[in-house]
Amino acid sequence: MKAYVFPGQGAQFTGMGKDLYDSNEKAKELFEKANEILGFRITDVMFEGTADELKQTNVTQPAVFLHSVITALCADEFTPNVVAGHSLGEFSALVACGALNFEDALKLVAKRAAAMQKACELNPSTMAAILGLSDEDVEKVCDSVDGVVAANYNCPGQLVISGSKEGIEKACEVAKEAGAKRALPLPVGGAFHSPFMEPAKEELQKAIEETVLNTPKCPIYQNVDAKPQTDPETIKANLIAQLTAPVRWTQIVQAMIADGVTEFIECGPGKVLSGLVKKVDRKMPVSSL
Repeated sequence: MKAYVFPGQGAQFTGMGKDLYDSNEKAKELFEKANEILGFRITDVMFEGTADELKQTNVTQPAVFLHSVITALCADEFTPNVVAGHSLGEFSALVACGALNFEDALKLVAKRAAAMQKACELNPSTMAAILGLSDEDVEKVCDSVDGVVAANYNCPGQLVISGSKEGIEKACEVAKEAGAKRALPLPVGGAFHSPFMEPAKEELQKAIEETVLNTPKCPIYQNVDAKPQTDPETIKANLIAQLTAPVRWTQIVQAMIADGVTEFIECGPGKVLSGLVKKVDRKMPVSSL
């Protein structure tokens, strides 16, 4: 049983998607359609932009989405039994399993990026990766510091936390005292997957509710509950909740394996998710599309 998984923000690199654009007519058409929808030539930034230009949320999110989705739509063989995406990657996964069409998903991703950027500017906040502690121990650290929450359960021994800048600084100290191998502040614009994203959630909710969502061709394991979903209304509710709730990636991978997945295929830039799957189960075959 094959699981196709889609990365989120942070997987971007300069030159991403250029080979696809140059070698595949369908890919070129989709990239040009994206330039039209977004109102600027995102392909120029993807193919030739600096790391700093690519790092801006309003560019990063559509760029990673486009690379992932176009890779899937133009693949010679794309036969998922189940899909999942990490944070932003959930939108890519929804296109790949036929629940969202390309244009609607790209518009939602652009709105999501703009809303998150705005929320970051409203409330200066940040994130940090805690390495070498159990999830329970990191949750205890969060409970002990005001305004800090668990944001990304990436794999056993790696949990990303979100909160105010002072809160994250304090939580990193507490985590080190509790025995964390490392507590690394991340170079991000804000506290994603936390209550700090409430203004973005409110903004995106209307757009998601107004978008047509079809029954997917295969189950999608969602970030919010790590369960396989096929009901469009449940998928929409989870998509809205995702902005302020943690990404349960560890639990998604564990659930997929328990449900019979025998192979993971990463679809999009980089190999971040392949590495995380291996941390959950060393013997699991992983590859990139």
